[in-house]
Formats: sequence, C-alpha cells, structure tokens
Amino acid sequence: MSNPVGQAGDRHAMLHPELRAEHDGDAIIRNGQRLDHAEGASTPLHSQPEKQPRGARIHGSRPVDQAEAAARFIAAPQHEKMHDERLWDLRQKRDREMHGIPEWEELRSLASAIKEHTLTRLDQYLEQFEANARSNGITVHWARDAAEHNRIVHGILKDHGAKSLIKSKSMLTEECGFRAYMASVGIEVIETDLGERIQQLDNEDPSHVVVPAVHKLRTDVAEVFSKTLGTDPENSDVHYLAEAQRDATRPLILAADAGMTGCNFAVAETGTFVVCTNEGNADLSANVPKLHIASIGIEKVIPRLEHLAVFVRLLSRSALGSPMTQYTSHFRGPRVGGETHIVLVDNGRSERLGLSEFWTSLKCIRCGACMNTCPVYRRSGGLSYGATYSGPIGLIIDPTFNAKKYSNLPFASSLNGSCTNVCPVKINIHEQIYAWRRELVRRHEVPMAKKAAMKAAGELLSHPAAYRAAIDVADAALAHLPRFVIYNGLNAWGKHREVPHPPPQTFHSWHQANRGGAS
Repeated sequence: MSNPVGQAGDRHAMLHPELRAEHDGDAIIRNGQRLDHAEGASTPLHSQPEKQPRGARIHGSRPVDQAEAAARFIAAPQHEKMHDERLWDLRQKRDREMHGIPEWEELRSLASAIKEHTLTRLDQYLEQFEANARSNGITVHWARDAAEHNRIVHGILKDHGAKSLIKSKSMLTEECGFRAYMASVGIEVIETDLGERIQQLDNEDPSHVVVPAVHKLRTDVAEVFSKTLGTDPENSDVHYLAEAQRDATRPLILAADAGMTGCNFAVAETGTFVVCTNEGNADLSANVPKLHIASIGIEKVIPRLEHLAVFVRLLSRSALGSPMTQYTSHFRGPRVGGETHIVLVDNGRSERLGLSEFWTSLKCIRCGACMNTCPVYRRSGGLSYGATYSGPIGLIIDPTFNAKKYSNLPFASSLNGSCTNVCPVKINIHEQIYAWRRELVRRHEVPMAKKAAMKAAGELLSHPAAYRAAIDVADAALAHLPRFVIYNGLNAWGKHREVPHPPPQTFHSWHQANRGGAS
C-alpha cells in the first residue's frame, strides 16, 4: 500500500519490513534505487480485525445500487484505507515505469492504432487466426454467447470423461458464469491463481481484473482459509497463508483431468496465443493435464507477432508497475499426446463493435490501470459494482450486457479523466462514461427522480437570469437556515461532507461591479 501523497522520502515506510530487503545483495538497482516488486508493497494494519464488507446486492435485472454497496465499504475504514492506498501504490509504480521510457506515449499511440486497425478488420484477422491455429494442430470452436461457450467446453470435457478442471485467471470465463455452469453439470473447477482461488473459496467474484482479492485484508484471507483449508485462524502471515494454499491446491492440479487458460493476445499471423501471469499458473493449467482449453474473446486478436512486443511493454507496467509479467507464455499447439482446443467467444462484442460511440472499448487489454487511478473505485471496492467488470472500464462495458441492470454505474464517476490518461491503448473512457449517461436517459433507463432533476437543472442553467436569482436565494438560505434544514434527506451532497459556505459575492456580481459588464 502507499501514501496517496506519494512523498519519495517516506516510500519505504509504506513497505512491510520483510519486503524492504534494504541490504539484499541480489536486488536489481535502477537509477540508484532498488527495483520494486509490483506486488510487494503491503503495510500491515495494527488494529482490531474488521469484518469484510460484502458486495452489491443483486436482485435479478433490477438496477444495481452501487452507491449503497459503496457506502458499506466506506463504513469499514480499514478495508477502505487499505484498498485506496494499495491501488494508489500501483498507480505510482505505473508512473515511475512510464517516466523511465521516453517513448511511452509513442507506444500508447501505436498500441491504440494497432487495436483500431484490427477491430476495423476483425473478421479478416479472426479467419486468419483460425486457419493458422488449425494448421498448428489446434481445434477451434466459435461461441456466439456465454451459454454456447459453456456448452462447448462442457462437451469437450464430456467427450474426454473429465470431471475436474484447473484454470488460470480469465475474466472471460467470469463473464460467462463458467464455474457456476460447470458445478451444475458435476464438474469441479479449481482456480490456480492465488487471488482467484481466495475468491473462489470465499464464494465471491473477483473485485479487480488483475488483483482479484485486493479488497481483502490478510485477516480476511486467514478467516477464509481457516474455514476451507483448515489453517490457523489467528495466523495471518502472508507466507504461511500462501504456503497453505499451495499445499492444498497442488495435489488438485496434479490430479486434474483438464486445464483451461484465458488469453491476453492471439496472433493472427502465427495462430498462437499468449498468456501473461506472475505465478506460472497458466503454464501448469496448460501443461499438467493432456487436455488444454483456451477461452478467447474475439477482440484479443492482433495481426502480427511483432506487434506483441508493443503490448507486452505496456501491459504489466500499466497494471502493476513492473517491467513485465514474470511469465509470458506462448502457446502454439498441443503437446505430444495431448489436445488443445480454442473457443473464440463473441458474447456481445460484435454488437458493441457496431456502436459508434462505444466500439473502441474493445481495445481494452484488461490491465486495470483505470481502476487503480479512479478515486471512486479505490474508495468503494470493486464488488460494489455488482458486475464482472468494475471501475471505469466496467462503466462502459457493463451496460452493453444489460443496460437496465447496470444503468446506475455510469453515474459512479466524477468524470475527472484520469482513467483516460492512464489507459495504455488510449480509450477515451471518461467521454464514453458521459456518453452512456446520455444514452441511458435516451433509453429511459434513468430513475424518474434523477431525470426530473436533470431536466430542471437544464432549464435553470439555460436561463441566466433565473440561474442568478436561484444562486442569490440559495446563498441567503445557506447563510440563515438552521443546520437540520440544510442537511436533510434530500441533500445528497451533505450526507458525507459539509456544504461550502456561500461566498460574499458571485463572480458575475464582482464582474459587474469591477468591469462594468465589459467582456
């Protein structure tokens, strides 16, 4: 975790003593400073254990109340503080890596151009990828939606008599509700990524696309493992917990009937696909069992192998502030005596490609940089969004799946633009968030009270004389009304902060008095 102020002088105060390694002879030094490990900055909280707040309450397709879930997260100060500082630390690491590469903005522009070029010729590159993958000995399947993806994978497993499957982290499978489907047909799925395994054992969805359990304190993990793995509930040492999970999961990996991975990049030129991890779990999932299944969103394709270098340089630096992931694994075809299957999944992507204002959201490489910088996400937790994708990128992706259910999410933003500034593929995220607000109003997916309030505000702001009169009345009211009248249930601003004191005069009145109205 880090101090949001980010003072260089107190940087080591943010690190757990075991992780400082100030006298490590094997440390990598850059510009006179020890190279940070992206996941090694965590500060223990010296206070009484605090119950972990849970995510948004889901009621079918009713609009998710992100604000309610966020309020519960904020009401847990240890979790809110840890989450905020931990993610801001990743943002600071990202900035340090960015400043170390003079051509950073050129890389972003190039990555954006490659993605836009590919998306505008997506059918051609998908067909090229399929042909080359088949020539490499891979069986390729196509899935229109999540349900078809799950049926295809189930069919492959059934044909091989597989009853257990190990998998590495994949947001696409989360999107497809894959684990729940497999459970319904009697197939055990074991997550091999540590964060995903924590979430699976706690029966929670991942809260972040890169660090799935970032909202949990180590005491939360200790409680989960004590209930599911039989560990000591009073021992929250990270090394003890990681070792316990490894000991419990490794036999399941070795005994698994099949393995599954996601995909970061699929190369049309070669028919190969690349998976980037920091734990090596994708390699275990792909190589320990003889059957390897890869679930790949159709937007993951890139034209040529040389383009991969651009994205590899951007991905981990943007996500974790590290030069690159520990493992960048290339999969070309099945191993001797084994099988490799690819499932190319649409699940609404083709429809999104046809949306003139939102198609560039398909450029996303799932780095999570927008989440790490977003002040709303950092303080409300990813589970408050009630969706597979949270944070700024979720605000523009989720409504494409269900506009009614996720109609509140685009309003969970201050539109400050920081998400757009850090996006490695230059998605105009904050502009698309605003565009989704407009689109949801057009579709009548906004509550009547909010719609009426916005209409009234629009009328007021379009008539200067009425606006100035309203300001005078409001200033007089703030100056003289008792506090209980001002801070009532209708004053959303005053629920969590003080209403600003009215100024002695407005800018308009000052301008009239001092400049005589001259422009």
